[in-house]
Amino acid sequence: MASLPSTRASRTVTAATAKQRMLKQLVCSDAPEQALRYHGFRVIAGVDEVGRGALFGPVVAAAVILPERVSSLARAGLKDSKQLTRQEREKLDRKVRRMALAISVAEVDAETIDRVNIYQASRQAMLMAVMGLSIAPDHLLIDAMRIDHPCQQTKLFYGDSLSLSIAAASVVAKVHRDALMRELDLMHPGYGLASHKGYGTPSHRRALVELGPSVLHRRTFAPVRAVDPDAAVEEMVSEELLFDDGELEESADWV
Repeated sequence: MASLPSTRASRTVTAATAKQRMLKQLVCSDAPEQALRYHGFRVIAGVDEVGRGALFGPVVAAAVILPERVSSLARAGLKDSKQLTRQEREKLDRKVRRMALAISVAEVDAETIDRVNIYQASRQAMLMAVMGLSIAPDHLLIDAMRIDHPCQQTKLFYGDSLSLSIAAASVVAKVHRDALMRELDLMHPGYGLASHKGYGTPSHRRALVELGPSVLHRRTFAPVRAVDPDAAVEEMVSEELLFDDGELEESADWV
């Protein structure tokens, strides 16, 4: 007789399924932008990032300034890029690029992610994207974050499912990063990057065990660090440095 799944596992699946259902019920529109225009803002940039949870490669952010009339994007089904197929995303990416007043895309590499952490790297990518816009915005609509920019900002949770500007940035960033992963798959074969785009799928984790991490893997991320032969050496060196410092401090007490 087959055993029943654990209560904890059932709760996890149920929570994930419930979130997906909730996101699908949200309506992506220009209501957030219209509310800001009511308060006098005119040049509104939607900002979003992709690749935050990946084990490989850069985190990518996009900033998009759309015109006031965007009903055709809503009719075309623009929404959070994660809820779209590749074909839908690429079609919408072309439409957004035709309509947008300004678009900017920025990348922050794996080395920087390891140095400053993924949250700060995501904020840095978003800031770079905004700074790269050819038109200066007077308000930023950002998906669940704030950045170090003097422009007034609105942090909108589930923004890529509620705001057409943020959804546009989500699609542009996702299409850009996916294309980059397909290119990097040719340079770093064996990991399956073209398929999973650097995320921690079972096949990617198996490849990490077999091949070890590449120079573009995020070595501070646990699944990568666990199979990184340099990680043990780094820890050993750190411990030795701490021990040496301790010896110096102890010697200084006796001077």
